[in-house]
Amino acid sequence: MKPQWIALMFAIAFEVAATIALRFSAGFTRFLPSLVVVVGYGVAFYLMSQSLKQMQVGTVYAVWSGVGTALVAILGVFLFKESMPLGKAISLCLIIAGVVGLNVFGGKSPHG
Repeated sequence: MKPQWIALMFAIAFEVAATIALRFSAGFTRFLPSLVVVVGYGVAFYLMSQSLKQMQVGTVYAVWSGVGTALVAILGVFLFKESMPLGKAISLCLIIAGVVGLNVFGGKSPHG
């Protein structure tokens, strides 16, 4: 896997961790989860900026937001007992299909 994709996958992982920590931060009133939010988003944006050196911004942002959204929704079911009705599950599958399509048909970046 190319380094820019590895950076993007780690960026997504940090963003998802920060988003989950945001729920635990109780409106930034709990120190440790709040620290995870700030550091997690900082690292996530730094790593995303590294992937943008070699990738198209549209592809990076679509993968970032799509995969992040799907992972947070799935984790919400397991961690917070949120519902997953059929329509929500189908919608998540469509997000994943869109991300795969972007990877297959996204084209090359003018930077490399």
